[in-house]
Amino acid sequence: MVAAPLSSWPWFNLGLYKYLLCAPLVAKAVSEWKSQGEGAGWSLHLLILFSLRSLVFQLWHSFSNMLYYTRRRRVIPHGLDFHQIDREWDWDNFLILQALVASMAVWQVVPGSDGVPVVQSKGWLIALLVHVLVSEPVFYLVHRSFHGDYLFSHYHSIHHSSLVPQPMTATFGTPLENLAMTAVMAAPLLGAFAAGHGSVGLVYSYVLAFDFLRCLGYSNVEIFPSQLFHSLPFLRYLIYTPTYLSIHHTEKDCNFCLFMPLFDFLGNTMNNKSWDLQKEISSGKNGGVPDFVFLVHVVDVISSMHVPFVFRSVSSKPFVANPFLLVLWPCAFSTMLLMWVLSKTFSLSFYHLRGRLHQTWVVPRYGFQYFLPFARQGINEQIEMAILRADKLGIRVLSLAALNKNESLNGGGTLFVNKHPDLKVRVVHGNTLTAAVILNELPRNVKEVILTGATSKLGRAIALYLCRKNIRVMMLTLSTERFLKIQKEAPTEYQHYLVQVTKYRAAKNCKTWIVGKWLSLRDQQWAPAGTHFHQFVVPPIIGFRRDCTYGNLAAMRLPKDVKGLGSCEYTMERGVVHACHAGGVVHSLEGWTHHEVGAIDVERIDVVWRAALKHGLTPA
Repeated sequence: MVAAPLSSWPWFNLGLYKYLLCAPLVAKAVSEWKSQGEGAGWSLHLLILFSLRSLVFQLWHSFSNMLYYTRRRRVIPHGLDFHQIDREWDWDNFLILQALVASMAVWQVVPGSDGVPVVQSKGWLIALLVHVLVSEPVFYLVHRSFHGDYLFSHYHSIHHSSLVPQPMTATFGTPLENLAMTAVMAAPLLGAFAAGHGSVGLVYSYVLAFDFLRCLGYSNVEIFPSQLFHSLPFLRYLIYTPTYLSIHHTEKDCNFCLFMPLFDFLGNTMNNKSWDLQKEISSGKNGGVPDFVFLVHVVDVISSMHVPFVFRSVSSKPFVANPFLLVLWPCAFSTMLLMWVLSKTFSLSFYHLRGRLHQTWVVPRYGFQYFLPFARQGINEQIEMAILRADKLGIRVLSLAALNKNESLNGGGTLFVNKHPDLKVRVVHGNTLTAAVILNELPRNVKEVILTGATSKLGRAIALYLCRKNIRVMMLTLSTERFLKIQKEAPTEYQHYLVQVTKYRAAKNCKTWIVGKWLSLRDQQWAPAGTHFHQFVVPPIIGFRRDCTYGNLAAMRLPKDVKGLGSCEYTMERGVVHACHAGGVVHSLEGWTHHEVGAIDVERIDVVWRAALKHGLTPA
């Protein structure tokens, strides 16, 4: 089947090299700068506008995805998933297109900017009139035509394939649609310049205001109070709302206007429930109560930018220390200081699983702060407030992540359960499933393993489980007192499978290592070639040995029917979460009523593993 003309972007396969299409514009800007001295030519103005317009879309994206501020006024409650993010990846194609069209126009038609005033009040009035009398009705008619059978199936359906409106969705479409939008956008500016009243200020203000209003409509967050339209009813015909636009995206046969619903009224295409729904959503009661919450903390300054409300192109992929993020490190560091002083636990992301809302909340503390003695009380207070808030909201399960369940901090959650014995929310550390994942990674025929970090919750549980399976466990660098304590916990007939080893050289013939404590290059050298290192140490050990293999941290892939998942959990692949997160999910799906805190119950490791597989979670 032959593609319809102007239905795909000519630079689709260029990737990041597409920005080189603006190279002539950059060269022209440099040439104009040199020839005009200190004055800025139109080419430079176009490049500045390119940057400012990108910033407008980015800021609106950040705002609309700040769940701690917007979650109760989201119009469409579904999450932004990976499929939509990937489809809209090249959302800024329109910026390149309009920059190229504008550059050709200013080089051929518009006089040099040195002869154009900075401000011209009559020009703004003319542009406003042309916008209302030309741009609005033309867009309305063109938009309706794109909903005809041929144009919709060959062009506009791509735009409507995005189920959750986002600022980037506003520009997601085919070249034909964006050319039409370019003409609609250019008409007021051309009208003002043709009348002799154009100005540099008009170009900047109109273009940025146009983008601002488009992003507003596609933000999926109802920002207008319903009282405004109740007090001034005529505004219902002059400005659309995010609710108004979202109705168009879901029903597709109404609300076609650009910014002014007046033209839907005149064309008899205004949806009758637009303003009732706007009132309902603006009341701030549209956020549901989650069934499950995963309570995390920030790892470090650079990874703090790996969140959905900063750059979705970054957060939708596993975290890596991107050089681009290093440029923003000062901003992230300043944010850390503000969060330390002012912030409380906040909502970060969400997804739906089998009709249940799952959210991730963040304790506003960074990894290094958990090791500052004077900061521990404040951290526990933050975690406690989050648990009590979850209990008040009626949340069923709250799972503690990483250092939030540190044994020396709060006994793996025991502190909170003992302090509040009447909690209805179930507090879990999820380590039972973490242990199960590690144990089920081991080869079926394994006879002996090396175990480091045996005194931790996970290490102890792994050692006790393996010895019951008649597997010899050599526990490294363990004091005799601690070793005997763990050995006594094992049934008498299995105690001889637990062996204390004080030096790494004693493990030089074992190829299965379970690592719960950092291993240096020197430590790893004792492992024979072909060794596989299974890990539960955070951060993971560095893979120094090329003749060995290294496992990832324990993780599980969420069931295939998860909906609205659009961000990666730290370094995990898409759809994969840490095992302690998955453990909380299983606890919720099973409807278990016990708390999972403190020491791991070895008897439940297989129970939790079977439950996870039953619900469609799979090893990552």
